[in-house]
Amino acid sequence: MYRRGLLLILLLGMLVCVADAQLEIKQPKIVGYYPAWTTHVRNYQVADIPAQNLTHIIYAFAKISPSGQIALGEPWADIQKRFPGDRNGQPYFGSFGQLQKLKIKHRHLQTLLAVGGWSLSGKFSDVALTDTTRQKFASSSVELVTRYGFDGLDVDWEFPVAGGLAGNKRRPSDKTNFTLLMAELRKQLDARGKQDRRRYLLTAATSAAASHYGNLELKKVSGYLDWFNLMTYDFAGPWSARTGFNSGLSASGQPGEDPQLNVAAAVNGYLKAGVPPGKIVVGVPFYGRGWTGVAPTNQGLFAAFGGVARGTQEAGVYEYRDLVKNHVRPAMRHWHPQAKVPWLYDPAKRTMIAYEDLESVGWKVKYVQSKKLGGIMVWDLSKDATGPQSLLQAIRKGLPRPVK
Repeated sequence: MYRRGLLLILLLGMLVCVADAQLEIKQPKIVGYYPAWTTHVRNYQVADIPAQNLTHIIYAFAKISPSGQIALGEPWADIQKRFPGDRNGQPYFGSFGQLQKLKIKHRHLQTLLAVGGWSLSGKFSDVALTDTTRQKFASSSVELVTRYGFDGLDVDWEFPVAGGLAGNKRRPSDKTNFTLLMAELRKQLDARGKQDRRRYLLTAATSAAASHYGNLELKKVSGYLDWFNLMTYDFAGPWSARTGFNSGLSASGQPGEDPQLNVAAAVNGYLKAGVPPGKIVVGVPFYGRGWTGVAPTNQGLFAAFGGVARGTQEAGVYEYRDLVKNHVRPAMRHWHPQAKVPWLYDPAKRTMIAYEDLESVGWKVKYVQSKKLGGIMVWDLSKDATGPQSLLQAIRKGLPRPVK
């Protein structure tokens, strides 16, 4: 009787695990990045995040110390800033403390700590170089993630082998070393997870440009990651020869456009490389790109430009909430039926802005569902509008509710 009872318990446990795994696979992820600096630059706090519309929040960014270990990116914002309701006995304050309180209110929510990013990727090549450096970095990452109550780590190396800021260290061996770094992180996260009787997540923010993701062993890496946060945006900007779409869903077929710089082309590249569809999370930008000195031909689309538009807080970058409030006008809005994205053109100011809106986000949701992809990621939460114009709310309405 004892053995039969034990076997029954084990069988039920296995069935529960299988059921949980199936739910995790079927439920699309809605992942939102929260940059550390938004707490003081935009006065957008963790408590302002509509967590009911998300499955995961990724806090950006931690950095790499001179000794090759992970370190807090902005200690004051991360763990020191006091918020209403904070008490002296808390182990830490700041946005990290606020994230823990948010998770108590929203039990389905998980959080990850991102390390790196565009401006903090310079030391990745060094920490990924040898077994010793990889182990050291991974050990410090696991310690920091668990100390501050995160559910996992997001690696944002921009970019292995080539690209990124001019001063970044880069080597041809980055391609294989990136894989080895992910393997070491997975190993140490799993070891800690076994100790804590849970699973810690490991994700990576990776490029949607073939010139960059071609420098990754995508199939091998996918075996270590829970998913890729595919940065399917910034397909055009001040670095481009002409105006273009920030995040076109498909190629427009018009002259002047690179047919590989769109969401569908990037996803197909990852799938062709052997990445499972469920491990591809498509990025959606909550901002637009703008140019000035744009000729009226084709309403400013794929046209030469004279300079970068003013933007909201950064030259050439318009936050979606600013666009909705101050720039979008029916007479200025244009829609491309193939690319499935809008753009604005002001002939008086000769300004063109490529952006996302409710209609384009709706098409991206349909695309993710049709391809059975892992979900949608957004950069970043602070730039969204509120109320019926919210892009995040539109994404949530198009995807199933969190499973708990």
